[in-house]
Amino acid sequence: MFSDKVLLITGGTGSFGKAVLKRFLSSDLREIRIFSRDEKKQDDLRKRYPDAKLKFYIGDVRDSRSVRAAMRGVDYCFHAAALKQVPSCEFHPMEAVRTNVLGTENVLESAITSNVKRVVCLSTDKAVYPINAMGISKAMMEKVMVAISRNLENTVICGTRYGNVMASRGSVIPLFVEQIVTGKPITMTDPAMTRFMMTLDESVELVLHAFVHGNNGDIFVQKAPAATVAVLARALTSLMGKPDHPIVEIGTRHGEKLYETLLSREEMSHAEDRGNYYRVPADGRDLNYTKFVEEGERRISSEDDYNSHNTAQLDEPGMRQLLLKLDLVQRIARGENVVMDD
Repeated sequence: MFSDKVLLITGGTGSFGKAVLKRFLSSDLREIRIFSRDEKKQDDLRKRYPDAKLKFYIGDVRDSRSVRAAMRGVDYCFHAAALKQVPSCEFHPMEAVRTNVLGTENVLESAITSNVKRVVCLSTDKAVYPINAMGISKAMMEKVMVAISRNLENTVICGTRYGNVMASRGSVIPLFVEQIVTGKPITMTDPAMTRFMMTLDESVELVLHAFVHGNNGDIFVQKAPAATVAVLARALTSLMGKPDHPIVEIGTRHGEKLYETLLSREEMSHAEDRGNYYRVPADGRDLNYTKFVEEGERRISSEDDYNSHNTAQLDEPGMRQLLLKLDLVQRIARGENVVMDD
């Protein structure tokens, strides 16, 4: 499907974009376009991957003109550009709206106009039962994705939703590693807080599954284990040879939940189990509700939602095993000096 095609990655200088580059730079894609507003990170990638098929576009998803310029001639698009930090979005909610909601509208409308064949939008577990500005903006992003995808003939638009991507930019694992390396106490919010755990490679696999199998409006979720923040911290300190490293509990930050949910109860009632993944199809009805459902014919299932409290829980050995899949932790385990970057 990728042979001689052009792929655009919005937010392409982030952790997901870098993982896609590692995976696809040696593929038979004709061109990979990196779209972001950070010229320094683009220059770093240009130096790291001196490959003629890699093209860079400075722009912002908020600016429809820059999006249109990057979208011309594109076959496929992975839409990863977003504001993702929960506390910062709490203090600047309209910035989250402009990037995550209006920016997504710009990307999708431009993709349709440019006859892009497939678009996969990346979302988050925080969009389910959202209580913070970031999650609310991502929930609205999903609604925009589903609404725009209706009645399309030439473009397929679908989405993925996942939880904590381990060691991604701005996540807790690089923070804990830096605190351990520099001798600072680990700052833990709530030891009982649980989060889904998935690697960057798994996030790419989820997007590729959606890319291959998605219909308009579909949302795909990977089944993933979870762990408490306490288990994660103990696993890291153990792997780094500092099991007695001090930990300071600082309390829940603005907008944080005790646990996250990947599928709501309503979504679970009609989700399709695909083995390692769930597929949630879009509601294909229009606003003309002419068919009445007889009592007892169909009821919303009382099945639980799918959250980081009721999924498989990692213990400390299991968490260590998962952490050892990360390049960052592998370097630490080999005794290499770790310099934290963005």
